[in-house]
Amino acid sequence: MVQWLYMERWTQVNGFYQIYPRSFRDSNGDGTGDLKGIIEKLDYLKGGEHSLGIDAVWLSPFYASPMADFGYDIKDYYDVDPIFGTLEDFKQLLYQAHARDIKVMIDLVPNHTSDEHSWFKEARSSKVNEKRNWYVWRDPKPNGDPPNNWLSVFGGSAWTFDEISGQYYLHSFLSKQPDLNWSNEEVRLAMREVMAFWLDMGVDGFRVDAVRWLSKDEQFRDNPSNPEYDPKIDTDPAHAQTQLYNRFGKELFSYLKELTTLVEWYKDRIIVFEDYPDDHNKRLGTRNYQYLQFYKQVDSKVALPFNFDGMFTAWGADNFRRFITSFQESLEPGYAPAYCFGNHDQSRLISRFGEERARLVSMLQLTLPGLPVIYYGDEIGMEDVTIAPGEIQDAFELQVPGRGLGRDPQRSPMQWSDELHAGFSTHTPWLPVSSCSVARNVATEQETPQSWLSLYQSLLALRRKYAVLRHGRYSEGKGNTDKLFVFKLEDTLNRCDVILNFSDDQIDYRLDRNYDYGYSSLKGEMAPQGQTCTLSSYEGILLVKSLS
Repeated sequence: MVQWLYMERWTQVNGFYQIYPRSFRDSNGDGTGDLKGIIEKLDYLKGGEHSLGIDAVWLSPFYASPMADFGYDIKDYYDVDPIFGTLEDFKQLLYQAHARDIKVMIDLVPNHTSDEHSWFKEARSSKVNEKRNWYVWRDPKPNGDPPNNWLSVFGGSAWTFDEISGQYYLHSFLSKQPDLNWSNEEVRLAMREVMAFWLDMGVDGFRVDAVRWLSKDEQFRDNPSNPEYDPKIDTDPAHAQTQLYNRFGKELFSYLKELTTLVEWYKDRIIVFEDYPDDHNKRLGTRNYQYLQFYKQVDSKVALPFNFDGMFTAWGADNFRRFITSFQESLEPGYAPAYCFGNHDQSRLISRFGEERARLVSMLQLTLPGLPVIYYGDEIGMEDVTIAPGEIQDAFELQVPGRGLGRDPQRSPMQWSDELHAGFSTHTPWLPVSSCSVARNVATEQETPQSWLSLYQSLLALRRKYAVLRHGRYSEGKGNTDKLFVFKLEDTLNRCDVILNFSDDQIDYRLDRNYDYGYSSLKGEMAPQGQTCTLSSYEGILLVKSLS
């Protein structure tokens, strides 16, 4: 069994459940989700009748913010925004979650603040202000242009001219999100103080946002153009450049090490990094190599990266097998994988794959070792919602309209029932509710055999029952084809075989042993009999054999 040092109770966690607070549950009828709404639904996650069986939640930002990027533009790291409630509400949430043995991980946004943060207000007030060097300022070129050609993630230049001081400030995202200067030791200390505030309160860990941007080229050199960029195919304007100098600078891992060193002082805490590997910057190495550096160069005892490749893998047994096997084989003992197949920035599972295929991918995720990350609503089969022009909220879509980059569709309100507004709120929600909510919601699926919810409940229960599903030794199984993905997990007690049919054909699979337990993604519990099992189209089967 793999031992994750210092993560004493984290080793027993079935997986994360990401909650986007604005969209989870509205307790006060203003159309926006809040902390008290999350408290109301904790029994759904764990402890209540028909609960999902979740052991850990990750909360997207709830800090005080002007909401230019819905909380990723922070005005005060030490307080809760009034739309979500109060600091006392968060403390109550933490208490109630821990009472149910649910861990709470919160977002840490260290690369940038809001332009309304007191730090930036001071920095902007004068070139000689003591906070000036807390952000990144540069003089214009002789012709008045920005200091270099760096692009914002959200479109356009990454530099905004400040009329008062006559300098440009850097913002890797929105102009209302100025980048902090991480080469300044005072900034790094301030961020550790923020972390200590929440750790002392009792939070169990951090998901660290946009870490790749913390370290930049010290010479601020222009990025080269991306020779592979085709605007007719790739709608993201930031991909027009190979982002060689605006991120992933040489000090990145030393900065992250400072954060993890602090986390190590606290018992049973974790820190998870958000980082999407860069396929265009060849000096960074393969995708797996880039992931591995967050274990090797930082601190695998308390830190790990999300693996996002499941969100971008093309359909097919061969494609998913190559992705999973290559990553699993690259991991060293003690490295805990965290597979993320959906989140608040990417299209939902069903909208990417279709319902039958998405169900199979869900089974794949929940039978892999490590920490699966479940995006709220995926467990009931929520899909992207169509957003009319007048309903757009996301700053990304507003910055570069018509390119399909907006993230509103996957952030729609949680579907609790078939009542008005899907039981999310008594008021018109901040984003529209999906039309599928009448048939696809928690209340209905709790009473429906073989529903999406029952699939997740069953697989999470099996992960609790069989430790081999959480941290068994992975290897490819026998009989892999371009239609079947077969793998096995093994520890000292059990062996699990997972057989996934990625095709629309019915396939007979020959078993090489007798098994004690079986589960089908389509049929539920099954009794493994005979030497052959028959898989329907897009069916997954889990088989368990005791080794004791």
